[in-house]
Amino acid sequence: MKILIKALAKSSNHPWQVQIDQQAVNFRTKAEAKAFVDTLKSRLQAPHKLPEQCAV
Repeated sequence: MKILIKALAKSSNHPWQVQIDQQAVNFRTKAEAKAFVDTLKSRLQAPHKLPEQCAV
């Protein structure tokens, strides 16, 4: 998964963008964008339990 933080050219309301592969989310500040990326990365790296297999 490719995650980028970039400044948008002269956008007044949401000048920062986080791009996650083909999806984009806009933010008002660089700090908000970075906090979003930090939270996303920690959730992606967190251990995940796989569901138990159902008997068929």
